[in-house]
Amino acid sequence: MELKDTQKRALRSTMTPTGMGLKAIVFCILTWVSLAAGDRVYIHPFHMLFYSKSSCAQLENPNAETAPEATFAPVPIQAKTSPVDEKTLHDQLVLATEKLGAEDRQRAAQVAMIANFMGFRMYKMLSEAGGVVSEAILSPPSLFGTLVSFYLGSLDPTASQLQALLGVPVKDKDCTSRLDGHKVLAALQAIQGLLVTQGSTSSQAHLLQSTIVGLFTAPGLRLKQPFVQGLAPFAPAVFPRSLDLATDPGLATEKINRFIKAVTGWKMSLPLEGVSADSTLLFNTYVHFQGKMKGFSQLAGPHEFWVDNSTTVSVPMLSGTGTFQHWSDSQNNFSMTRVPLGESATLLLIQPHYISDLDRVEALVFQHDFLTRIKNPPPRTIRLTLPRLEIQGSYNLQDLLAQAKLSTLLGAEANLGKISDPNPRVGEVLNSILFELKAGEEEQPTESAKQSGSPEALDVTLNSPFLFAIYERYSGALHFLGRVGNPQSVL
Repeated sequence: MELKDTQKRALRSTMTPTGMGLKAIVFCILTWVSLAAGDRVYIHPFHMLFYSKSSCAQLENPNAETAPEATFAPVPIQAKTSPVDEKTLHDQLVLATEKLGAEDRQRAAQVAMIANFMGFRMYKMLSEAGGVVSEAILSPPSLFGTLVSFYLGSLDPTASQLQALLGVPVKDKDCTSRLDGHKVLAALQAIQGLLVTQGSTSSQAHLLQSTIVGLFTAPGLRLKQPFVQGLAPFAPAVFPRSLDLATDPGLATEKINRFIKAVTGWKMSLPLEGVSADSTLLFNTYVHFQGKMKGFSQLAGPHEFWVDNSTTVSVPMLSGTGTFQHWSDSQNNFSMTRVPLGESATLLLIQPHYISDLDRVEALVFQHDFLTRIKNPPPRTIRLTLPRLEIQGSYNLQDLLAQAKLSTLLGAEANLGKISDPNPRVGEVLNSILFELKAGEEEQPTESAKQSGSPEALDVTLNSPFLFAIYERYSGALHFLGRVGNPQSVL
């Protein structure tokens, strides 16, 4: 369903004045969420994300004696640390997902819808700021989870401002209209679990996703235990570490990068961003996704990929023949292929018919109504060839907030008294992603996809720039949005 011209003008105008930033974002979210529901009347069940009456009674009881929140000083960053066991994290996520009830799944679907919208908005901001050039990757659930984490550690007025940014307006001061951050983070855990659990059809998972958080503090800052423990559903591996952030910010950044590489083992070239000397807290989220395409194998030798109309690079390619959905939009000059990655997970591949149309197709496709635009043609036999992918992406959420005229939201005046004692001064809020897509069969590379495919198969070859998304149908979550302009630059 398209916006009318008057609605488009109204939405554009609300994003201009600095003072209207939060109201504009909330207005856009509510408008676009209602449009995404189609022509039917849709009431967003915010109540599923709010504090219950019983919880509010406990929170607001003035006679209740509450002990001060326990605090702790993070260990130095050079302290010995056991590396992350991704297999264990995966198994824990699968186990938690198997225990989900009907209400848990409904809550996950609602959080996914709001996170999808925010993901499209932030992806557009990255593009407008020049952050989307050749390769790009953004995780809406990771972005949303980072903001919810800060909401969990905030007090008013910051808490109300963050709730509005998250897409749930604060109607009044009543506790029952306030987001329960723990419920939202639990919903994000369900969203992650539904993706990898449904992809686990054998003893070896075809999909793996791990989320870890690094809380890097200046010496003397004491983190509050309830806050750190509350992050577990979103990021089961949380690493609070202290180091000198002020004397040599460049050296501090290098120490953080070395620490993350040591505990994860991920082949991630982390950005050497300068740390602000007056910061006392850095909140860094790291996501690793690995997808194995069942029935696909790597072709022998490198193959040509057209970066533009006159330039090619040699890259490893994957190929496989299967029953996929594929359609071509002749009006807008792009095609889309849906590749199942599991029972509920799908890889969406969008390729412009002309290389020069990549930016135009990206702006057209990656919008709030993306999922409603996806067609459902009959499956057919397709011989699909695409590059093996290893994409890295990283961005500072503070930059995106500044672009949205919200630079002060997590600034010096933010009330984040539930995170630490004293109130922290937040520096970088980094979101980093390592996205890998590889062959699912442990076989020797094949000489040609045509050797294993049927003669009736439609050949679909992604050997020029394309877009992609990872979609999970039970929650409706878009886990990743990205573009590939030159696979060689990310291998």
